Amino acid sequence: MAKKNFYVVWNGVTPGVYNSWDECKAQVSGYDGAIYKSFPSLEQAKKAFDESPWLYVGKQAKKETPKKLLSNPAIIKDSLAVDAACSGNPGLMEYRGVYVLTGEQIFHQGPYEQGTNNVGEFLALVHGLALLKQKKLAMPLYSDSANAIKWVKEKKCKTKLEKTSVNLSLFYMIERAEKWLKENTYTTKIIKWETKEWGEIPADFGRK
Repeated sequence: MAKKNFYVVWNGVTPGVYNSWDECKAQVSGYDGAIYKSFPSLEQAKKAFDESPWLYVGKQAKKETPKKLLSNPAIIKDSLAVDAACSGNPGLMEYRGVYVLTGEQIFHQGPYEQGTNNVGEFLALVHGLALLKQKKLAMPLYSDSANAIKWVKEKKCKTKLEKTSVNLSLFYMIERAEKWLKENTYTTKIIKWETKEWGEIPADFGRK
């Protein structure tokens, strides 16, 4: 018999604890900024629901940036790192931004149905650029995606993803991101994260 999980939705249509993935999915699918996680017992789920989601969401939710990264002089610690993850191609996609110095998750978006990793990387970069400009922060922005960096510079998400009735909201986000790039200037320096030399980017979801 399959192991039963319980699901906590901190941010969704109706936040709460749910007994099945189908119930959880109905609360988070297509919901902008949805935050949720599965737990092996009802007791753990109820406890988590009463606490901050950032204690549970993401591989590094309870961890600081590894000391080996902080000791690397090539890495600018006062910076924002972004990354995306996608289960399938296309599949459920999400992205986030992490403050490199502390490993704190600054923003998280998704999951979005029928997305791709490249689209997520692009949206994460634009999200980071917009946030840093809004907050008037001069820190640089790291991404490990050469494609996403190129697309941002060209102000166009050159995805081959097919638009369907399921991922319309995702394409709306792409259009909004492209519009922001065309209508805004920024001084933020975008830096390619060198994974082979430095290891996984701090915003990595740890699903490899």
